[in-house]
Amino acid sequence: MIRLRIPAALARQSPVAWIGGPVMLFRLARPALFALDAERAHRLTIAALAAAPVLRPARTGPLAVEVAGLRFPNPVGLAAGFDKDARAPDGALGLGFGFVEVGSITPQPQPGNPRPRLFRLPEDRAVINRMGFNNGGAAAAVERLKARGGRPGIVGVNIGANKDSADRIFDYASMTRAMAPLASYLAVNISSPNTPGLRALQDQGPLRDLLGAVLDARGEKCGSGGPPIFLKVAPDLAPADIDSIARVAIEMKLGALIVSNTTITRPPLRSRHAGEAGGLSGAPLRELALERLRDFRKATGGALPLVGVGGIASAEDAWQRIRAGASLVQLYSALVFEGPGLVRRIVRGLGVLMRRDGFASVAEAVGSE
Repeated sequence: MIRLRIPAALARQSPVAWIGGPVMLFRLARPALFALDAERAHRLTIAALAAAPVLRPARTGPLAVEVAGLRFPNPVGLAAGFDKDARAPDGALGLGFGFVEVGSITPQPQPGNPRPRLFRLPEDRAVINRMGFNNGGAAAAVERLKARGGRPGIVGVNIGANKDSADRIFDYASMTRAMAPLASYLAVNISSPNTPGLRALQDQGPLRDLLGAVLDARGEKCGSGGPPIFLKVAPDLAPADIDSIARVAIEMKLGALIVSNTTITRPPLRSRHAGEAGGLSGAPLRELALERLRDFRKATGGALPLVGVGGIASAEDAWQRIRAGASLVQLYSALVFEGPGLVRRIVRGLGVLMRRDGFASVAEAVGSE
């Protein structure tokens, strides 16, 4: 049994301070958290963040950007996968994120894949996961989102299908009906590598059927309004796939494409966990995700907003994605190694880089490379 020695300075702090306090506290806590199994440490992090006092979310300022009719106070978001069950969206917004995406959430609760299924790769600044859409289901998440009670802040909901579903398109339509009244936007996730067969929905025919069902379901629930629909795609796509996805997304007037999810490819890695199955995220994904973003920028011709995800760990990384065509960026894995102070560092750094390069707004810089 592992016994954790918590530094005295940390022991005197509430669990809330682990997440929202000074960076020093994260540095003190990091050895204790890293001594735990990665999934257990993550659960403790979510619990602490959920218990935190609700802080004011980021204010609209010079980094504000409008995407799909939504006004984001800054372009830096928390990616799906961190808060799968919508337990702490307001706590996350209080860290300085311009928006938070919860999920993936499925119609029915499901345990996900067998453990261990989450692995830190510190030598590579990376994470491998094969979680498998583990979550408590739509009903529980709906109650939590209702309990937000109209609090400010953009909270997107990432929706998925159950692993054993006989009709996955029906699942996505069902999730749209459940979440559309509660979400700032809906992110249709068909790019997780950890649910067998899910990525086949990225093929042109199934994708058109899926998005048609989602849009119909949104119309049934919200009439002519409702939240914009984002589509999350994989980085492991052939050029023909990129062109067909872009064409369908534009034709169906989606709000944005999220580029991209984790990768099943394996660049050279140093960690002993390098051979684990699952999706790879973090620093080794950076170049592939950037390349794929550029591909989608070219394929869409700038006609559709893009959200850049994968390997973003600094203001320079985020700025490069914006210059390459992303209107928004998201991060997750870098928080494991850098801590909660990373969010505000990136936001501050983006302001500096925007002024350095002579842009008056984020929108002006999008695709300017």
